[in-house]
Amino acid sequence: MTVLIRKYKLPSGQSKEDRITEQDRIERYLGMFDRNDLKQIQAGQKVTIDKDEWQLLP
Repeated sequence: MTVLIRKYKLPSGQSKEDRITEQDRIERYLGMFDRNDLKQIQAGQKVTIDKDEWQLLP
């Protein structure tokens, strides 16, 4: 099962982590990445966009 992990900080400074396992939601989120970021995330690397850190794990 593929998992998309999103790490981000709230305005209060608290760190949060979302683990997205639903395939349709993963595909929607991957649609917002540009081509280079998409290649990196599909390779399992961490990608940072607007202070959010994303990682796709198989």
